[in-house]
Amino acid sequence: MSKLSIMAYTVGILFFLVSCSFSIFYGYKVVSYELPNEEKTLEKFDYHIVLVTEELDNEYWRLVEKGAKEAAGKYGVQLEYAGPKQANIDDHVKTIEMSAASKVDGILTQGLSDEQFTPLINRVVAKGIPVITVDTDTLNSKRMAYIGTDNYYSGFLAGKALIADTKGNTNVAIITGSFYANHMQQRVKGFQDAVKAQKRIHIIAVEESEISRVKAAEKANQILQDHPDVNAFFGTSALDGIEIAQVVEKYKKQDQIYIIGFDTLPETLSFIRKGTIKATVVQEPFQMGYGAVKMMIDLIEGKKVSPIVHTDTRILRIRDLPVNHPDRMGEHE
Repeated sequence: MSKLSIMAYTVGILFFLVSCSFSIFYGYKVVSYELPNEEKTLEKFDYHIVLVTEELDNEYWRLVEKGAKEAAGKYGVQLEYAGPKQANIDDHVKTIEMSAASKVDGILTQGLSDEQFTPLINRVVAKGIPVITVDTDTLNSKRMAYIGTDNYYSGFLAGKALIADTKGNTNVAIITGSFYANHMQQRVKGFQDAVKAQKRIHIIAVEESEISRVKAAEKANQILQDHPDVNAFFGTSALDGIEIAQVVEKYKKQDQIYIIGFDTLPETLSFIRKGTIKATVVQEPFQMGYGAVKMMIDLIEGKKVSPIVHTDTRILRIRDLPVNHPDRMGEHE
């Protein structure tokens, strides 16, 4: 082997050894390198509460959720907002059952139907999970408390408003969200009781919208065709009043037909400003959500709470609208 070959061979071996050394060194560095510790602050909650609503994307229930979240943030509570995407009692019941199975600390929900919700709530409470009904009560169940509108009184207020705002022969059609939901039944009953002594006022139809915009519009349209003498409407849910107003405007009868609705969604307020809706019943969904969380905390901690807390209810007309923001009421409305 020539000297040149020996030198080349030697250099190659040295290069190989140096390369191996660097590979081992940096390989060790990579393996043993300590990544900077990420400071993961896992938020600790005292309690886990679930708010189960009849319809997740309903603007009214979003306000209830907003109030509940504000209280949850203030008092260190994990709040879960759950329920069917569209109103469906069976899905609502399943959501409550799943929440109870996950052993949450408390459940806030509507008591939509005595037949389905009374035994359900009783089973949940028997497992040691307190239940508070919000917006709609199931009075005969073992729920721990109710917070929300006095629904009979709200319907009664609507009837009194119609009496005050109308004159002469008044033929009223009622469109209600559900024939089976407790709060809708109470609103209709309150309204009927308020106007029954008035001989000039006649309730000529009561129809169900199933908490659906499409159905509410269909029912309003049907009533206008079947009862051409109708000159007043009462919508017992926010969507009912809005869709009645849409249909009445389509027929260009907004100056001939009196409409009283429910709640203060932006569309409702816009129709009031235009004069299509003459009045609406104002509830306090934010107050309901906030108060429900606070009451649940008290219950979990063994404190006494009032079994029934009625939130504020009043009638709003165009003269009551804020001047600076005509199409929006405060978030607490």
